[in-house]
Amino acid sequence: MGLFILRRLGVMILTALCLTFIVFYLTNLYPNLEKLAKTQGNFRMSDEAVQSWLGARGYMEPLPVKYGEWLGVLPGYVNEADDGKITGRCIAVNMAPEDAPTFCGVIQGYWGNSTVFKDSVWNIVSKRLGLTGWLMLAVMMVMVPGALILGVLAGMREGSKLDRTLSTVSIASTATPEYVSGVIFIALFASSAVGLKWFKGTATSAMDDITWVNFTLPVITIALYGMGYIARMTRASMTEVMTAQYIRTARLKGVSFPNIVLKHALRNALIAPFTVIMLQIPWLLNGVVIVETLFNYKGFGWTLVQAASNNDIELLLGVSVVSVFVVLLTQLISDIGYVYLNPRIRIS
Repeated sequence: MGLFILRRLGVMILTALCLTFIVFYLTNLYPNLEKLAKTQGNFRMSDEAVQSWLGARGYMEPLPVKYGEWLGVLPGYVNEADDGKITGRCIAVNMAPEDAPTFCGVIQGYWGNSTVFKDSVWNIVSKRLGLTGWLMLAVMMVMVPGALILGVLAGMREGSKLDRTLSTVSIASTATPEYVSGVIFIALFASSAVGLKWFKGTATSAMDDITWVNFTLPVITIALYGMGYIARMTRASMTEVMTAQYIRTARLKGVSFPNIVLKHALRNALIAPFTVIMLQIPWLLNGVVIVETLFNYKGFGWTLVQAASNNDIELLLGVSVVSVFVVLLTQLISDIGYVYLNPRIRIS
């Protein structure tokens, strides 16, 4: 198992390097850099002024060099102006050049500064990620148990009325996008048009104090969309297990139906849904963009929208790093859990 994890970690590191390099390349295309220069400087800047602005900040260096500096494996750029003032990637404001570190990148914990929020990228990402983390936790607590119950109940007796009813509910929930269900929930339960003002139509106040009133609608909106997919996978897996030979043998031995489901079928039926459930975590991390925007909940997805729409390159890179890390980490956990749930899988 240890060798298996080390091998997977090696693949994760290579994958992370490839993905972050692609994102770095796309965000550092010259049109994006030109837009950044004119946004931070002057929209009427000439081409020569844009080149000078970008060159003074290290953006005109070769792409591999810039990526190495951003990653922290190459020394940060140093630029000396005509007036003798020395600036550089690792030289902070009011810092003497001789006191500045040689390397300052993601590996060293320096993620740059946001041009929109005027703050450290790390501070912004960690704060917004924490807000989205609470939303994801609440969604998983509602979505996973509900989906497993629906899937197991539907798969216990294939073709029954209960199976057809629950399958229809699962398909309907998955087929309804979050922006549709979210608007419907706001109109029904948070609008004066209907009169059922049970909840708030915005989750902004939940950023400081989570309550039943301001957090229910965004949680239910996300949970319903993901619940149907997990329930369908659980139902398919449960149906397959219930037709297995060892289940028939247990029935012939007189084992009660509840014991067959709980002690014999359930564990094997959860192997496929476990992988799907783990894959919901990266989906939640980036898939909450619509819901956070709809309910004005300024979490990780909202930050991604702001970074992309405002051409905030450093913040966009920071968000991308976190997204890649979460996706790869959940895949590693999924692989390890899959091996434990199904001992027949040979790690080698």
